[in-house]
Amino acid sequence: MTRARLTRAFLWLAVLAGGPLLGAKLFDLLVLAGAWSAHPPASLAMMPYGKAWPVDTGMFFIPFSALMLVAGFGALIAGWRTPWRYRWLLCLPSVGILLLLILTVGAFWPMNAALYYHGVASPKDTITDAQSIAMARTWVTLDWIRVAGATAAFVAPLRALTTPWPSEVAPRDPIAVRLVLAIALAGVTVFLIWFVANL
Repeated sequence: MTRARLTRAFLWLAVLAGGPLLGAKLFDLLVLAGAWSAHPPASLAMMPYGKAWPVDTGMFFIPFSALMLVAGFGALIAGWRTPWRYRWLLCLPSVGILLLLILTVGAFWPMNAALYYHGVASPKDTITDAQSIAMARTWVTLDWIRVAGATAAFVAPLRALTTPWPSEVAPRDPIAVRLVLAIALAGVTVFLIWFVANL
């Protein structure tokens, strides 16, 4: 299989995973978060976690995000020797989804836990009613960033698929650049292992 075909196969995978991911993210923000963030702290009881909800939303988002991450980095690695005018379209899905996962772990997981514990009056509750109101607003605001990122991660591979494959090959990167890329990929691998281990 040529690099062009392999890159395009990964791009198709990114599009097929990115479409449902973006649609579900919009539903999650506008419908689910719209309900539980409407009038905190009372509305926090509607957060889709706990025994009242047989399916955690993460059971959908995590596999699709992982698939998107694999597809994005697969396309980026396979198409690395393309010129930058094309390669930047390959960078957006991989780097974008990675940054959104880091944002999810660093900001959303702690807020989800704090808001849920407050909503069910758990002994683990550490926030006040006023803090829950502010935190719910912050959650919704930051989630629009995730929607924007998911949109870019969906549109970029779609644009790359509709752009003619470049005929020229980019020159080989200097050893320093290849070393930085290897370290970056190792960091991504470590993050993914940590992420999966903490699900």
